[in-house]
Amino acid sequence: QVQLVESGGGLVQPGGSLRLSCVASGSSFSINAMEWYRQAPGKERELVAGITRGGSANYADSVKGRFTISRDNAKNTVDLQMNSLKPEDTAVYYCYGNIFLSGRYLEVWGQGTLVTVSS
Repeated sequence: QVQLVESGGGLVQPGGSLRLSCVASGSSFSINAMEWYRQAPGKERELVAGITRGGSANYADSVKGRFTISRDNAKNTVDLQMNSLKPEDTAVYYCYGNIFLSGRYLEVWGQGTLVTVSS
């Protein structure tokens, strides 16, 4: 079994920064793509950023130039650096991993971490 655990959420003022982290725990697995999603109240979950095992990243238009995704394959972690935060970035942020375990691919989600951008 593999688990993803996020950390780093909280309350920040508009224009501020936060760094989210996600770590995968378990044994005998490898992680392909890792992604960050978010879900704001009353809205559907949306992709924020993704990164391949090789380090190629993609971003939602709404966060390009403000957010940076990175990963450490040796530590099984993925981070999301969020700068110039706006109130519309307020949401629960979820970590997602496409994980190879015991001969099959699994879609694994974290429990989510709340980011609130407000003055």
